[in-house]
Amino acid sequence: MNKLFEDIRYALRQFRNHPGFTLTAVLTLALGIGANTAIFTLLDQALLRSLPVKDPASLVLLRFTGSFKGHSHDYGGDHGDYFSYPMYRDLRDKNSVFDGLIATTRADVGVQWHNSPGLAEAELVSGNYFDLLGVHPLAGRLLTQADDMQPDADPIAVLSYGYWTRRFGSDTHIIGQSILVNGHPFVIIGVGPRSFQSVQMGYVPDLYVPITMKKVMTPGEDDLLDRKSIWMNIVGRLKPGLSATQAQAGLGPLWHALRAEELIERGNSSQRFRDSFLTNSHLLVLDGAKGFSPLRNNLRTPLLVLAGMVGMVLLMACANVASLLLVRAAGRVREMSVRYALGAERVRIVRQLLTEGLILGLLGGVLGVVLAPLIAVVLQRGIVGAGDDNVPFSNRPDFRILAFSFGLSFLVSLLFSLAPVAQFWRPNLTPALKQQTTTAPGGLMRLRSVFACLQVGLSLVLLFGAALFSRTLHNLRNTNVGFATDHLIEFTVDPSLAGYQLPQLPQLYNRILTLVERIPGVTSAAATSDPELHDWNTSGNITVAGYDSKEEEDMDVEQEAVSPGYLATLQMPLIAGRGITEQDGPGATLAAVVNESFAKRWLGSAANAVGHQFHKGGGNPPKGEQVRWMTIVGVVKDAKHSGVREDVRPTAFFSYLQDEPFPNMVFYARTKQDPAAAIQSVRQTIQQLDSRLIADSLKTMDAQIEDDLNTERVLSELAVSFGVLAALLAAIGLYGMLAFATAQRTREIGIRMALGSTRGEVVRLILSGVARLLIVSFAVALPTALLLSRYMKSQLYGVSAHDPLALIGATSVVIVAALLAAALPSRRAASVNPSETLRYE
Repeated sequence: MNKLFEDIRYALRQFRNHPGFTLTAVLTLALGIGANTAIFTLLDQALLRSLPVKDPASLVLLRFTGSFKGHSHDYGGDHGDYFSYPMYRDLRDKNSVFDGLIATTRADVGVQWHNSPGLAEAELVSGNYFDLLGVHPLAGRLLTQADDMQPDADPIAVLSYGYWTRRFGSDTHIIGQSILVNGHPFVIIGVGPRSFQSVQMGYVPDLYVPITMKKVMTPGEDDLLDRKSIWMNIVGRLKPGLSATQAQAGLGPLWHALRAEELIERGNSSQRFRDSFLTNSHLLVLDGAKGFSPLRNNLRTPLLVLAGMVGMVLLMACANVASLLLVRAAGRVREMSVRYALGAERVRIVRQLLTEGLILGLLGGVLGVVLAPLIAVVLQRGIVGAGDDNVPFSNRPDFRILAFSFGLSFLVSLLFSLAPVAQFWRPNLTPALKQQTTTAPGGLMRLRSVFACLQVGLSLVLLFGAALFSRTLHNLRNTNVGFATDHLIEFTVDPSLAGYQLPQLPQLYNRILTLVERIPGVTSAAATSDPELHDWNTSGNITVAGYDSKEEEDMDVEQEAVSPGYLATLQMPLIAGRGITEQDGPGATLAAVVNESFAKRWLGSAANAVGHQFHKGGGNPPKGEQVRWMTIVGVVKDAKHSGVREDVRPTAFFSYLQDEPFPNMVFYARTKQDPAAAIQSVRQTIQQLDSRLIADSLKTMDAQIEDDLNTERVLSELAVSFGVLAALLAAIGLYGMLAFATAQRTREIGIRMALGSTRGEVVRLILSGVARLLIVSFAVALPTALLLSRYMKSQLYGVSAHDPLALIGATSVVIVAALLAAALPSRRAASVNPSETLRYE
C-alpha cells in the first residue's frame, strides 16, 4: 500500500511539473466523457428506463389493426394507438385477462387562480389511473374510480408536483380550494408525487382530471360517448401469471364481438370494408413497461446518431491522450532506463505508468461528470424542445450512469496507458544510457502513426456526418412551404381563460381581427383553427359528390376553419376561383377552398374542382343526420401544413363563421415593417381589448419554423461542433507526431542538406509522409463513413447519404487541417543548419 501511495505522489508531482500536458489531457478526456455521460443520461430516460410505478413489467399497451372511419385526435403514433371511450369502457368491464385498464389523453387548458390566468397541460385519466399504477399522493388524495362514473359529474383535479411548486408555491392549503379550468370551477383534491409524471413517457402534465370531464376540458368536442371518435390511449396491467401473448389470444373473441356491434351501428358497408373492419382486425397487446410515447420514436434516431458521434469523440480523445503520453514517454527514455539500471522491477515501472494513466482518467472523469448536466441541458432543450418549466427528462445522471461514467473513465485510462507501457516493457538500456539526447525506436513512431491515422480517420467520419446534417438544415430552411413566411406574426388567443362562452366567440374573433389590422404597419390579419407548421392536425373523412370512391380508399382530409382573407394574409396563391370572403357567413351557402392535391386527386384538375361539392364524413350518414354539402369556390396551391419535413396532404379550408365556434384560434398578422417590432403592439392591443385575454405564443413565423426544425438544428450544430473538435484533435495529434519525428530526424535531414538537398526537397520529404498517412486514413475512413451514413437516412432531407459534395467538403477540411499541422514541423526541418547539426552530433 505504501508503494501505491508513493506512485500516486510521484504521478501528481509529474503532473504538477508539466501543467500544460496535464491540462490538455484532462480537458480532452473531460469533453469526451462528459458528452458520453450526457447523451447516455438522456438515452436511458428516453429509450431504456421503465416507468416509475409498481411492477412496470406487467403493464401493456393496447393497439388495434384494421379499418377505421370517423374522427381521430392524436398527439403522435399510429391511429391504432387510439380508442373511443365506449370501446375502452367495454374492454375494461368485459375482459378476463387484466387486473385493470386505464385510459389517458391530453388537453391544453386555461387555468385561472386568484384572477391570474395561464395556460396548462392537463392529462385526462380514468378514475382507476393512479390505483392501477400504484402511485401515492404527496398531499391530499388522488383520483379514484368513484370520481369517474358520470359525464361532467366530477369537476375535481390533482396537481402534478412540478405545477404545484411553480404555480402554487408548494402551498398545501391549495387542497380543497377551487381554480377555474376553461372557465369552470374545479376543486383541487391532491398533489401527485415528485417521482411520477405520466404513463405517457416524456409528457409532463400540470394537472390530472377525470376523463369524464372531457366536454369541459376540450370545448367544442363533445365526443365522450361517440364510438366514431378515437382520441385516448389504453394501458393495462396483466393478471399474475399471464403473458402478453396469452392476453392477446384471450382478448380475440371479445374484440371481435365488440367490433361486430360497432359494425352494425355503422349501417350498410361493403364486404371489403367489413373484412378489414372486423374479420382482419386484431387487438394487439404490447409491452407497456416504458409507457406510451410518440416522443420516444422521434428521439430514437437522433439520440443514437449523437451517441455514435460522442463515442467517436471519446475514442479520439483516448487516442489523443495516448499520443501525448507517447510524447512524454519519448522524453522519459533515459529516466526509465536509469530506473531499470538501478534495479527497478518491470512490474513497478508498469504500475507507475498505469497509476499515472488512471489518475488522468479519474480527473477527466470527475470533470466530465461535472460538465455532463450542462451538456444534457443543451441536448434536451434542443432535441426535445422543452421549455424551462416543462422538462420531460432530468439532466442529472443517476447512480447507474455515474457508475457507467467512472467505469468508462477507468476503461479509457487503461487503453491510453497501454501505449507507454508497451514502450517501456522491454527497454534497450545501453543505447538509451549512452545517448545525450532523447531518441525513440521505430516501434514508438509506428504506434504514434497508428494513433494519428485513427484520429484523422475519425475526424473525416465526423466531418462527413456534420456536412450531411448541415446540408439537411440548409435545405429545410430554404424549402418552399407554399406561403410567404417573412413579415408574418402569429399568436394564440384562448377566450376560455377569460370566461367567454362559445356563442360569444365569433364576435370576439372578428373584433380581434379588426383591431389587429388597425395597428400601424399591419397590412392584414386572419385566423385559423389549425395553425401552419405546428404539427397540429385536424382531419376527417369526406364524401365528394359524383366521385365513386374505391373500397378502403383513404378519404381523409385536413380540415381548417379560417377567417375571411386567410389565404391572402398568408399569401397562399390561388390557382382557380376565389378565397374565403366576408360573404361566406352564417346563412350563406357553405363554401370551401381546397388545395391542389385535393382537386387533382378527386376532381381531376383545379379548374374542374370549382363548383363541385363535398361534405364532411364518409359513407352514408346516420339516420336523422342532415348532410351539409360544401361548394368548392376556389383552389389554392399546395402548402406545407404539419411541418417543413412533412408531405402535403389534401386540405380543405372553410369559413369559421359557418361552423360551430372554436374555443381558441391562432391569429396571423402580415406587416410592412420588421415583424419583431410589431409584436409588442399586438400584445398591447389584445390587453386593451380585454385585460383577461392573453396573446400566447406570440412570435414570428420564421421563429416558428426554427422551432419546427429544432431537432435538425441541434443535430447540425452538435455534429459541426464534434467535427471541428475532431479535426482540431486530429491536427494536434498529427502535429505532435510530425514535430517529434522531425526532431528525431534532425541528423538525417542535416546530412541530406549537406549532400545537396534543397529546403523544398526537405519540405516535400515531410509532406510525403503526411500524404502517406492521409492515404491510409482515407482508405479506411471513406468506406466507413459511407457505410455509417446509411443509418442516418431518416434524418436527412434533400441530400443523399452518399452526397459527393459533403464527402469532398469533409475530405478538404481534413487535408487543410493536416497541412496546417505539418506547416510548422516542415518549416523547422527546412531551417536545419547542416554544419551545426553535424558538429553537434
